[in-house]
Amino acid sequence: MKYVAMIYGNQAKWDSFPAEVWPEAIARQEAFNKKYRETGELLGAYGLADAANARLVRRKDGTPAVTDGPYLETKEYIASFYLLDCESEERAQQIAADIPFADTEPVELWPILHESAAEL
Repeated sequence: MKYVAMIYGNQAKWDSFPAEVWPEAIARQEAFNKKYRETGELLGAYGLADAANARLVRRKDGTPAVTDGPYLETKEYIASFYLLDCESEERAQQIAADIPFADTEPVELWPILHESAAEL
């Protein structure tokens, strides 16, 4: 079964980390990514841009209508997400708990109910 694991953040939180801790934090994250890519359980890991860069796209009269985002009015936003493919919910929970930022922040874990067919 596939899962999406999400980490939330905000610019104030990222700014509070001293510059000297970032290299180690990135190295821990890359080690996590490598470990679970090798098991085949991590399908992808994606860091998102600051919420100030998010856009809302709608369709009006058949053309894109773009406004500033994100959709939700909140100080926290999705900072990164991971696409997992695990044999069980328990295994997905174990992997989510192993995400380096899980030491300080919760990781939101959602089962993926269905996925679009790759070929029609």
